[in-house]
Amino acid sequence: MSAVTVSPKQTIKDIMAELPTLLAVAVVEVETGMPLASHTNVADFDIETAAAYNTEVVKAKLKAIKALNLNQTVQDILLTLTDQLHLLKLSPTGDKFIYLAVNSRDTNLAQARQIMKMYSASLD
Repeated sequence: MSAVTVSPKQTIKDIMAELPTLLAVAVVEVETGMPLASHTNVADFDIETAAAYNTEVVKAKLKAIKALNLNQTVQDILLTLTDQLHLLKLSPTGDKFIYLAVNSRDTNLAQARQIMKMYSASLD
């Protein structure tokens, strides 16, 4: 039984409904670093630049896994900033990822990771 595929735009809407206080969210294509859909609640948050740089983070980790000959796949990446959490959750095929930025004081990390897991499964 496979998961139902949902559009990137719908994925963004669904995540926003679950985490209304998020700072920014995007569905990003790994190959190009371009957001397929995105939203930000912060006027000066440049989601396209964030998507591009976080794509480099994903690609660097994938390259490291290959160089180390690890038989592993990247599930998610967590970046903890001073007062923000940035989560990157790859789709099952690894060709897309969800990028989520939240305020660390307002967001339960376990809940955010579970939401990301749920919605990333429907990207392929």
